[in-house]
Amino acid sequence: MNKLGLIESYIREMPSLPVSVKKVLEICNNSGCNPSDLNQVISLDPVLTGGLLKLINSAYYGLSSHITSLVKAITMLGINTVKNLVLASAVLGTLPKNKGISGLNMEGYWRHCLCVGVTSKLLAAKQGIDPKYHQEYFTAGLMHDIGKIPLNAVFGEEYVNAVAAADRENKRLVVSENEIFGINHCMSGQIISDMWKLDSSIKDAIVWHHSLKEYSGENSKILCTVTIANYFAVAYEVGFSGYRKPKKLDNFVWETIGLNDDVFEILKDRVYQEIEKAQIFLNI
Repeated sequence: MNKLGLIESYIREMPSLPVSVKKVLEICNNSGCNPSDLNQVISLDPVLTGGLLKLINSAYYGLSSHITSLVKAITMLGINTVKNLVLASAVLGTLPKNKGISGLNMEGYWRHCLCVGVTSKLLAAKQGIDPKYHQEYFTAGLMHDIGKIPLNAVFGEEYVNAVAAADRENKRLVVSENEIFGINHCMSGQIISDMWKLDSSIKDAIVWHHSLKEYSGENSKILCTVTIANYFAVAYEVGFSGYRKPKKLDNFVWETIGLNDDVFEILKDRVYQEIEKAQIFLNI
């Protein structure tokens, strides 16, 4: 079996998203969805309900009062926010968080992903994006590197070599992956996205964050935001993504979101604070 076949086989064997989560994503994509519809589905899964309320009442949201009613939480936060909270917590509950498998130290990997998630969310606010979409930006950032997990698990010591080559030769890990395996984490991320039927905005962030110039879809703003957040995480060495020297961002990336790199110094301290709050996602 070739390397792509090995990755496809591994992904087919990965745990699927819980049925309740799939149902949440399905009904939320229906334009007629309302809070009671969402409450009905989530309430049937006590684990999902408990995890969601734990997130909503955590420092991540910092609400002034304790929320015990799921309907109230959905009404307060909005359907899109709750949908993306459910997806983010489900993904983190499905994928490995503590096992150091060969090339990737999972603690460093997830800290990098949390950094990209919270930075994407903060950049969305700076752009004046409607708050109901902020959690979507977080989830897209959190999941952007999901394709590294099967590469790391399947190729083992070879993936160590890919990470080492990226560091030694001052190139992006995606380039090193292509050279050694003929497949990269964006490609394997696309397979996962298709299997889980992820929204196009999140899928595009996973698939295109290293090839923006070739992108022609409708999610360029969230894609560029996640790409900038990823640059921040690597440049400031928050966690570990597999390489340490990010390629300078093209001007059009900044132009797409209407900001410039001065925003990094403005947001830096806030990013670190938000990462600590977002750690709760790793404990759901």
